[in-house]
Amino acid sequence: MKSVKIQVVNRHGIHCRPSSVIVKEMMPFKSHLLVQSAAGKADPRRILDLITLGLKCGDSATLSANGEDEAAAILRLESLFKTEFDFPKT
Repeated sequence: MKSVKIQVVNRHGIHCRPSSVIVKEMMPFKSHLLVQSAAGKADPRRILDLITLGLKCGDSATLSANGEDEAAAILRLESLFKTEFDFPKT
């Protein structure tokens, strides 16, 4: 099992657009995936789960992956939560 603690960097948090990208990117992974915050737990393959967490910029969450591709899955999931979707740097 791999896990990492992150801080949300997207200025408007994890709303519909970032959630849809996260869900799409996590679908190919076979490992059990979980996002856990003070608001609860979410499967990052389920858009409503992610949106319901209500993660805002600066919020902390723990990402975990358990399974055959856990290392790759956790790296990709972490990179997505560190992405600025609303105001990308150019």
